[in-house]
Order: sequence, then C-alpha cells, then structure tokens
Amino acid sequence: MRADRLVSLVLLLRQRGRLTADTLARELEVSTRTVLRDIEALSAAGVPVYAERGRHGGFALLPGFRTELTGLNHDETLALLAAGSGRGEQVFGLGPALASAMRKVLDALPESHQAAASDAAQRFLVDPETDLLSRPTVTDQVPGTTMIEVRRAVLSGRKLRIHYAANGRAPQWRTVDPIGLVTVRDRGYLLATRSGADRTYRLSRMLAAEELPEPAQRPNRVDLDRIWRDRSARFLAGGDHVTALVRVNPARREELLGTVLAVRAEDPDTDGWPRLEVTFQDARHAEWAMWRLGTDAEALAPQSLRSALHDLAVTLAARYGPS
Repeated sequence: MRADRLVSLVLLLRQRGRLTADTLARELEVSTRTVLRDIEALSAAGVPVYAERGRHGGFALLPGFRTELTGLNHDETLALLAAGSGRGEQVFGLGPALASAMRKVLDALPESHQAAASDAAQRFLVDPETDLLSRPTVTDQVPGTTMIEVRRAVLSGRKLRIHYAANGRAPQWRTVDPIGLVTVRDRGYLLATRSGADRTYRLSRMLAAEELPEPAQRPNRVDLDRIWRDRSARFLAGGDHVTALVRVNPARREELLGTVLAVRAEDPDTDGWPRLEVTFQDARHAEWAMWRLGTDAEALAPQSLRSALHDLAVTLAARYGPS
C-alpha cells in the first residue's frame, strides 16, 4: 500500500539521514520514479523533505522535524492500519481509537503545518451516512465487547469461542482457530478454521465471542489476500448460485452491482447500456434484484430468469388492470 510506503520513506530519512533516490528505491523495492513521486506527495502533505544537489546529495528531512507519535496505544495503532482499508475503523470496532490516534498525529506535526492539516481535513468527506438519494448506507454492526474478543484472539493467536447465527439457522456455540479479519463493502468477516476445515464467518452474525487460553492451530505467517481469493472462488463455484447475462441502464449500474455476488464480465452495448455477466445467490435473489430495477434492466439469460420475471409481470398486470 502506498500509505505504508510513505511512512517507511519518512522513517528511513529520519533514522538514516540523507539518502539518494536510488538508495530509497532499493530499500523500498520500487522504481526511482516512484520514489520521486512519493517525495513530491510528502512535500505536498507538509512533510519538510528537501533535496541536496551535488555528488553527495540526496533527500533529507529538515532538522527538528518531529515524527514521534508519542502516546499511541495498541488499539490506536491498529485503527490507523485499518483506516487505510476504507471504513475498517467502523467494521472492526476501532472508531474511537482512530479518532484519538488522529488527534495525536495532528499534535505531532510541526506547529507551522497543524493549521493547514486541520483545514485540509475539513475538505474531505468519506462514506457519509446517506447517498445522493438520501438512502442510508449500511455498515455491519457488531457489539463492541464481541469485536474486542474477536480482535484479541486473532492477534494473540488463541482459539475463539463464538455464538454464531448462520443464515436461516438457530444460533450455536462453536470453537474456531482464527486466522484474520477482512472487510468488504463495509461487511466484516472472520477467516478461521474449525476442526481443520476452512470457515468464513460474518461478524454481524456473531452474538457473542470469548477468547480461550488454548493456542490456535494456524500458520505463523499468512497471506490473507490469497486466502480470501481462494475462498471467494470456492464460494462462487458451489451452492445454488445463478449466473445471468443482463443489460442495465448506466444510471442504475452501481445499484445492480450492490446486490450481486460477483461480476464475471462486462461489455458495452450498442445502445450505451453495458452487458454484464453476474452471479446471484440463487434464483429468488436474481428475480428480486432484477425486478427492483424495473425497466432500467433486462435479463438476457438464462431463459428461466426471463420466464420468472415475465410471469411476475403478467400477474401484477392482471391484479392492477381495469376491474
């Protein structure tokens, strides 16, 4: 992530003094051009990086630049990392810690840059509570005490006991080996194993959680991105999923994408309406998603979906036709 790289660049300059662009590129494993762009971004953000010309030149920080973020506690550090993924501070229960951490970050800036930083913060709004149509945006809600236990078990590497309500089933207690936390479209998930089998649990369906003293059975290092891709592929390949070819009014495209499980392909159409190959949870989900778009979308395939929508339209037309 670029944010991580920018922080690493500042720390390299603070700890080792003046460094050339080539040296920074080797340390950060990027191109020299990327380093120059990062230096420019840091300068624009108020970090006093300056260039020294000549044979022994390079980049350095102005003397006295304060980079120590004193007083950060464990949760505040986690909040800053989670914030880089979007609204992770809400999904993972780190909102208050994030607010506290950002106050400390602002306080750590040189006084000459604090006013500019405060003004800049007022110029950005990320993920407001409603969209342009005044519809409330939905974020998974997880009880604070439950999220604390889950997060603690993930980080400590201990087993976790959860009271989980699977979709359409009564809540049950189960003991899992936590691997990591993922947030997708403001929905949080726990990746875990149970009796050696892969399991994915939605955080909002956890009614309670308890960290256990026993160590979890899991590898020391983990690639969450790879694990998530593998589990997503297996999820889409199983069950009663329905893959459909649809065309949609561009103005309603995002609304459609907000309901489907996956988009497998997309091509423009001659009339300006894109064609998308999408996957729905099941036939009922496909019918509901397409029906709510009305005449702003059309199911081209499969025929079973077209027939179901036709039959529903005929039934409604008969019900609301002239008496």
